[in-house]
Amino acid sequence: MDLIITRAKTLQGKLRSPSDKSLTHRAYMFGAIAEGSSRILNPLVSQDCENTLECLAKMGLRHESVSADEILLHPAKEWNEPKDELYCGNSGTTIRLMSGLVASRPITAILSGDASLSKRPMKRIASPLREMGAEFIGDTPPLTIKGSAHLKGIDYVSPVASAQIKTCTLFAGLRAEGPTTIHEPSLSRDHTERMLKALGMDVTISSEERGSVSRLNAGGTFKGFDFNVPGDISSSAFWLVAASIVLGANLTLQGVGINPTRSGVLDVLTQAGVTYTLDSLRDELNEPVADITVSNPSRLLPFEIKGSLVPRLIDEIPVLAVLASQCNGETNIRDAGEMRIKESDRIELVAKGLRAMGAEVHVLEDGLTIIGPSELKGAVIETEGDHRIAMAFTIAGLIAEGETVIKDAQNIATSYPDFESHLALVRVG
Repeated sequence: MDLIITRAKTLQGKLRSPSDKSLTHRAYMFGAIAEGSSRILNPLVSQDCENTLECLAKMGLRHESVSADEILLHPAKEWNEPKDELYCGNSGTTIRLMSGLVASRPITAILSGDASLSKRPMKRIASPLREMGAEFIGDTPPLTIKGSAHLKGIDYVSPVASAQIKTCTLFAGLRAEGPTTIHEPSLSRDHTERMLKALGMDVTISSEERGSVSRLNAGGTFKGFDFNVPGDISSSAFWLVAASIVLGANLTLQGVGINPTRSGVLDVLTQAGVTYTLDSLRDELNEPVADITVSNPSRLLPFEIKGSLVPRLIDEIPVLAVLASQCNGETNIRDAGEMRIKESDRIELVAKGLRAMGAEVHVLEDGLTIIGPSELKGAVIETEGDHRIAMAFTIAGLIAEGETVIKDAQNIATSYPDFESHLALVRVG
């Protein structure tokens, strides 16, 4: 499916931010290991999250939809060994986090994915799980994991700051003997630690000279819970950037999760001279939530992304590159080599798409240099089925002269099924 975009006159209005995909995945997984039933409100209804739910169901989780916005989860007392493969679709979060849960149980499971996921490396989760005592076969999906009820806690040094590696290891550590400690070069997303703490588990985060340390003392259990899933700041980032670059735009994103380990996009908006407000502050299971309002500024400044900022916005870099094309000067993105092993090589696809639209872009091994501002023109954008590339260039098309064609846009539904309808709601002209 191709998506055709033309220049917008402006953008106005309010949107309920789409529910957070990472938190929906975690809510389902936490619900599957709780003692008692859990109620999940406003989960993201997307293919990735449905795959997570179906994988858990194959191992004994029962779930029922009370309404379009509410799901009840009823965990099994003991997990079943799945008769079929656990199909994770396009979701790295599903396969990596699920691996930690499977590894800590006396079952064997095969975890598979689509063509894109089957190319993504899994050695980084294999290392800690093997060290804990699980058998892990495969460097890329399909993976075969032979779990154990007798894992041992470890002191693990992660080569990168990755919430997927960390959560996989912590999930395995929940049923391990002794504490599990993960050292990272910088603090990655801490959703898992926040939820564990909110549910009464003994987990801490601290700093050390070489980065961040997350430590879990295992042996406890937690009861079922209620969780109203916050809006996804990664999905909201498309509208935050759109409001920053479309003339006269003013948008409010309601109910957005602003976890500090995820909110790097707000730091970039500040660097770029974009004014935004945070209203109606509240929290859900230790996750801070707010309404964010952004307006188009008169002048955009170049910005820099590197170091510890990268893990806080790695998924937002494609659309932030679109923002950079409209900034007055040289924007530098560094230390983002992880982009090359996402659903696509996002560094190359971002550069290719922006150049096709008339922007000046220089490619580095671990990032990009973008010199702006550029007057963008419509082009045909190859996405290789990557949902974030498709959405980023949809936003670019809103300020481009002529027609922009987004190829293979159907995969947007994996993370943001309502993207096109939300665009129609706020678009003027």
